[in-house]
Amino acid sequence: MAGQPEGAPGGKVWYITTPIYYPSDKLHIGHAYTTVAADALARYHRLQGQEVLFVTGTDEHGQKIQRRAEAEGVPPQVFVDRIVAAIRDPLWQRLGISYDDFIRTTEERHVRVVQEAFRRLYDQGDIYKGHYEGWYCVPDETFWRESKLVDGKCPDCGRPVEWVREESYFFRLTRYRDAIYQHITAHPDFIQPPSRRNEMLSFIESGLEDLSISRPGVSWGIPVPFDPSHTVYVWFDALLNYITAAGWLDDPARFARTWPADLHLVGKEIVRFHTVIWPVMLMALGLPLPRQVFGHGWLLIDNTKMSKSRGNVVDPLALLDRYGVDAVRYFLLREVPFGSDGSYTEEALILRINVDLANDLGNLLNRTLVMLERFAGGVIPPYHPEADRLGLPGVVAETVARYQEAMERLALSDALAAVWGLVRVLNKAIEDESPWTLARAGEQGRLETVLYGLADGLRVVSVLLTPFLLEAPGAMREQLGIPEPAGSLAEARFGLLAPGTRTRRGKVLFPRIEETRAAAPAGGTPGKEAKQMADPAATSEIGIEDVHRLDLRVATVEAAEVVEGADRLLKLTVHDGERHRTIVSGIRAHYRPEDLVGRQVVLVANLKPARIRGILSEGMLLAGSAGDQLAVVTPLSPLPDGARVK
Repeated sequence: MAGQPEGAPGGKVWYITTPIYYPSDKLHIGHAYTTVAADALARYHRLQGQEVLFVTGTDEHGQKIQRRAEAEGVPPQVFVDRIVAAIRDPLWQRLGISYDDFIRTTEERHVRVVQEAFRRLYDQGDIYKGHYEGWYCVPDETFWRESKLVDGKCPDCGRPVEWVREESYFFRLTRYRDAIYQHITAHPDFIQPPSRRNEMLSFIESGLEDLSISRPGVSWGIPVPFDPSHTVYVWFDALLNYITAAGWLDDPARFARTWPADLHLVGKEIVRFHTVIWPVMLMALGLPLPRQVFGHGWLLIDNTKMSKSRGNVVDPLALLDRYGVDAVRYFLLREVPFGSDGSYTEEALILRINVDLANDLGNLLNRTLVMLERFAGGVIPPYHPEADRLGLPGVVAETVARYQEAMERLALSDALAAVWGLVRVLNKAIEDESPWTLARAGEQGRLETVLYGLADGLRVVSVLLTPFLLEAPGAMREQLGIPEPAGSLAEARFGLLAPGTRTRRGKVLFPRIEETRAAAPAGGTPGKEAKQMADPAATSEIGIEDVHRLDLRVATVEAAEVVEGADRLLKLTVHDGERHRTIVSGIRAHYRPEDLVGRQVVLVANLKPARIRGILSEGMLLAGSAGDQLAVVTPLSPLPDGARVK
């Protein structure tokens, strides 16, 4: 939040919450979306040196829990304990959710807060006893006017509602109608994005009613302190978790530092609870209102909200097993502009992995490290400002400014887009500056400056990605020779990578997700596209003289492009130490053209030229294959172009 005080001893703590979840035994990727976003924001503010209180948890009371426990023949507490363990440990732990407090509404500290708040509001006349008659949705634990029903069903979840007529305690919501309306209009940032704000103003203008906040005959809940025949309505109970975690009643000093919350991050379907009912409860208790409630959109499948009842949920644990935590977190935070609805498809996830992570970022790191090994002995060279034609210090400064501005307005996708803007600049620098050409021309100052700029640019990227990804920033820094994790956003400025640092190229950062397809030979493709394949049956022994007949050379790929009309062919321009030559190779199923530029390969230099798809191919790359996998042969350490392989 722009302009908020920084967390320091005695200062304000940056307090962010997510809604506390009903303990379903089937959390889906939509639930993870909210919490991963909150985690990225918490990590960002910690990176700025602020003290953060990040709270999430589980909402464990209510009639639907009671009924499910009864159906399974176990006490409600046993039922929720089992499911909460499955949320907090495997899922939130694997997603790297760095919460500071995981609150459960069954905890004694929360029971005390709910009962004290209920008692105070009753004593001052904001709660009274009456009778409720109307429609009630048990799965959503929500009361509805008949005019709001859709085809006689709950407008939120589409399931049947029940007619309820019973004694109830009511909260005087109507007493605070004007106060909450005026607060929303006087504080435009209180509800974001603006579309949610407009919805809530219309909701209030349509008329408020006092809220039924207790249920008789529902045993699984917090008893009304002076009338144990009633339990507190689950939403009145759950909303109070935010001040429980902040320390109201139990820790006045903590409460003074943490409250009001800076941000409640919620799904759009529960905005009215958090922007009308909850602030009115706080007004009645004489407590400050949260600074902002942000209602984000949904991840949709076939334009429909994910729901267990609809059978269209996507299991986040399965995605983590298949693609890894960084890929899942990146997709959730990059794919959808925060606040809007977005669509989930596995194809879109794979595309983000292959294009953004594997190709743009992972390939950039690998190419940079290969060139550092080849042209600088694996050591970060000095930077010469007078030789910098790219203006990288300014590019980095502009990137960081865009990144911070986006994060302050909770535009997480825009912040990542700013980072990828820098990644694209660095990739383009390789093409425009052609370090291999600078090396042959003996332009040492420019070569060192380009290599330093690439490495230090990647270091800055690792800092900016720290709130978003869990594994890649550390892996990037380790390979760049920086063992320590990023400690501060202040490190995201150009020129902090010490010349002389030794790099340590490691495994590929993000392997591409390949479709299952037959591996093509490295020197051509079957059928009409190439005739350079060796007979697989020709496995008889050969003499050393046959080996010496092969002219195997190290070469550098300087350009690569697809061969139009051929789905397996790439056209490569390589330098073999003496001249440039064209190679047509059937490796398109395994490599994008940009994956290869700047990479050293081994070629058969004295293979008879062959015309493939009208292109004269003057040699063949060596590659190894096993099943559906194929890898081009490269030297373990950089060698001069033209070096003979013996």
